[in-house]
Amino acid sequence: MSQERLNRLRDEIEALDAELVRLMEERRPAPLLMLLALAACQNGSAGAPGDAAFPEANRPVASVVATQFSNEPAREAANEAQVVMDWAGVRPGMTVADIGAGEGYYTVRLGERVGGKGRVLAQDIDQAVLTRLGERVARDRLDNVSIKLGAPDDPRLPEASFDRVFMVHMYHEIAQPYAFLWRLRPALKPDGEVIVVDADRPTNRHGTPPALLTCELEAVGYTRTGFELRPDIGAYIARFRPSGERPDPGAIQPCPAPEPAAG
Repeated sequence: MSQERLNRLRDEIEALDAELVRLMEERRPAPLLMLLALAACQNGSAGAPGDAAFPEANRPVASVVATQFSNEPAREAANEAQVVMDWAGVRPGMTVADIGAGEGYYTVRLGERVGGKGRVLAQDIDQAVLTRLGERVARDRLDNVSIKLGAPDDPRLPEASFDRVFMVHMYHEIAQPYAFLWRLRPALKPDGEVIVVDADRPTNRHGTPPALLTCELEAVGYTRTGFELRPDIGAYIARFRPSGERPDPGAIQPCPAPEPAAG
């Protein structure tokens, strides 16, 4: 791709991201077509470090086999979203992101929790999934919810915008965690937090061992500030905050490969 084309894409991305931030600040829903247009032109900003600048993860990556962890009635019976939102301290008026939003189980409930003065940005890497989610958002008249297409290695979130960023049962599907987490960090407000919900099992079995999760986030300059095992929802919940300066991509030390499970 020519430098002229890269510069033009960068200008388009910056203009659309600025419009998205404006709509979020004004508590107005971002038009679905605008968000899909933003997704279509996003191929990375000119001058930003590419994936080759980051270390590879020393672990397997789970394939995406479904757009939701479990069916909504089962999750509601376990009170899953309420448990996680309470633990994460989600309050009315907050701005939150739901990464890997899928069919919208958390998106809808986060929208209800933050209320009319809050905002939810639902992100996914599957265009068809986002189209269905956009239809659900419109049908349910969730005016405080916007949607956005991300990339497998970049959540593509507006900077300094979020009080909480949720990654629920999807972290084990991230093939390039160091690049992803590095690019996610600027999206947090000064007191913003990343909330991860996952199962304690190997990544190739659709979970993430807590020690591996903590190691990978710490490598990119996050500190774990909370952790709890929750058998009632079949997962653990972990809280992270950025600490210190964001490291240079070349200085990131990858975590060692996890020990194989016994038996």
